[in-house]
Amino acid sequence: MKELPLRCIFLGLVIVLTGCTHIGPKTVAMDRFDYSAAIADSWKQQTLLNIVKIRYMDLPVFMDVASIVSGYSMQTGVSMNGTLSSNQAVQGDFASVGGQAIYTDRPTITYVPMTGEKFLRGLITPIDPKNVFFLLQSGYAADFILGMSVESLNGVRNRSTAGGAIREADPDFLRALELLRDTQNAGAFGMRVEEDKVKGSTGVIFFRRDDLTPDVAEKANEIRRLLKMPLSENKFNLTYSPMRGADNELAVSSRSMLQIMQAFSSYIDAPEAHLKEHSAWPVPENARSTTIRIHSGKQKPAGAYAAVRYRDYWFWVDNGDLQTKRALTVVMFFFTLADTGPAEKLPLITIPAQ
Repeated sequence: MKELPLRCIFLGLVIVLTGCTHIGPKTVAMDRFDYSAAIADSWKQQTLLNIVKIRYMDLPVFMDVASIVSGYSMQTGVSMNGTLSSNQAVQGDFASVGGQAIYTDRPTITYVPMTGEKFLRGLITPIDPKNVFFLLQSGYAADFILGMSVESLNGVRNRSTAGGAIREADPDFLRALELLRDTQNAGAFGMRVEEDKVKGSTGVIFFRRDDLTPDVAEKANEIRRLLKMPLSENKFNLTYSPMRGADNELAVSSRSMLQIMQAFSSYIDAPEAHLKEHSAWPVPENARSTTIRIHSGKQKPAGAYAAVRYRDYWFWVDNGDLQTKRALTVVMFFFTLADTGPAEKLPLITIPAQ
């Protein structure tokens, strides 16, 4: 009796050993980053699409990714057979080796439509002024954040798109935002949260008096004059109100998510065909922003930061438009800040072992 060729035995062992390797650990790095990138891209596109829909007086709809369960299975097999003949046989010796592998990727993704009281409340409830100023503390420019998220400061009004009508900002408001950015860069004002057993947590902004150059100190004083805040006070409690507050308060009329998205939608270059048929509300030419812009066209753009198709047109943000990219990202941050109410129960998923 003769032995099978060594190379056949070696090949069979390779197939068997390959079937014993683990595929789970190798998928972690690939799945984690691929799913993360896919969710981030879809979140940008969903936000942009709903901003566009608001310009057309359409209903914004949001779909959340509740869970992702990725299941893999790997089945391998090997078969070996052969025929040994005697020295007098005509057909000679025969040997064969066979193998098979079956790889299955079966992800289970659960989507949850954002509807009901919690969603509506989060959409129309003004953002807590503390959360707005926390973004300033994290490094975002004061003029940028406040320009997007507040209707007024101590009764001094920002640009508004309420009711589809554009009202330009008060000159004092624009000047105050410009000075706030300068004093922010100089470290002349800040924010903290003070706890009170009766009132709860209160946001407080304060202006520094020490270690300031005369120029920065004068800018801080001008901010208080523009916003009707007494020069004798350095600490002001943040309150929500469309009207001027007490002497020790800064009344902030913060916007809701619906107001922020409506204001953002005024920066869309709506197609002329849609404006002529009155399907999108018009924005006067002199009221359009020169720094934030959402483009539109018939052809899908190449390499856009975010692009969506709506009513046979493409709407997109250029990848090189840093101002608009930053604004869209902040809108998504605001959605997180506006998410109020108790946590909802997510659907229970049972995945059979494979």
